[in-house]
Amino acid sequence: MVEGITLAQLRTMAKQAGLKLSDEELEQLVPGVNRSRKQLSELRELVTDNLEPAGTFVVAKTGKGR
Repeated sequence: MVEGITLAQLRTMAKQAGLKLSDEELEQLVPGVNRSRKQLSELRELVTDNLEPAGTFVVAKTGKGR
């Protein structure tokens, strides 16, 4: 499970990125940032390294529409 970002951590990241956000603005962003981090973590769990990506896509030729 992904640990949540704290207000202090988000404040530091915003400062490093050159963003000037008030504590009130940062407090409003914390839930969304944590939700996005959780969703990204869930997506990463779905990706497996043992599957090869599809190399080609071939449309079946049925003769319809010709």
